[in-house]
Amino acid sequence: MVSELAATLHAKFPEHYPDNNHKPEMAIALTRFQGLCGFRPVEEILGFLQGAAGKDTSSSNGDLLLRLHSQYPGDIGCFSIYFLNYMVLEPGQAMFLGANEPHAYIYGDCIECMACSDNTVRAGLTRKYIDVNTLCEMLNYKPASASSKIFLCVQDPADPCVTLYDPPVPDFTVMKIQVPASVKEYTVASVDSASILLVIEGDATATSAAAFSDVTMRRGSVLFVSANESISLHVTSQSGMTLFRACSLL
Repeated sequence: MVSELAATLHAKFPEHYPDNNHKPEMAIALTRFQGLCGFRPVEEILGFLQGAAGKDTSSSNGDLLLRLHSQYPGDIGCFSIYFLNYMVLEPGQAMFLGANEPHAYIYGDCIECMACSDNTVRAGLTRKYIDVNTLCEMLNYKPASASSKIFLCVQDPADPCVTLYDPPVPDFTVMKIQVPASVKEYTVASVDSASILLVIEGDATATSAAAFSDVTMRRGSVLFVSANESISLHVTSQSGMTLFRACSLL
């Protein structure tokens, strides 16, 4: 989806902004996951400013501040933890990051899905290109609580093995497919768009009408699935399988 800002930045600085698309993202925690997302409520920001200025920060995310400073010494971005929501996600929880919404990943493993774009505007906590002026101009400054940033998933009514993470953008949807140990033959249903299948845990042999031969799938395997194509999985691991699928459900 072409973004007016992305198109302008791409035209002016193609070496830093290589395309003209917007970049909403979703992060789904695989482990306990820490990140920053969106501006805190104003009263929280004021509380930090009043309680941390020149004083002991041990009760105000002090450990996190010291950890970030040890990784990025002298980087002013370390203080972003007092302005942005500090998110702690448990496995399976997700946060949706709208275009122009400030965010950062701090610790943990996640499944990340985003629109077809490689544009990132950075202001700190990185050794990559930093563009503070553009970031300040483009940001969504609307404050919100941390709890409002946790994206709620829903069970697919057509398949008890599938959990849907369907964000408010047409670019992508993510499905978590959890095949239990008791199921040895599972069909990944066809959808109306191309998709990408990623194996997180388990082993299987995959077959489809369009494939020339069977495909062995294991942790880390990635499979491209054409639109309207179903995949048959013969699960060989004793503990079942965990897969994620990215597609577009219009």
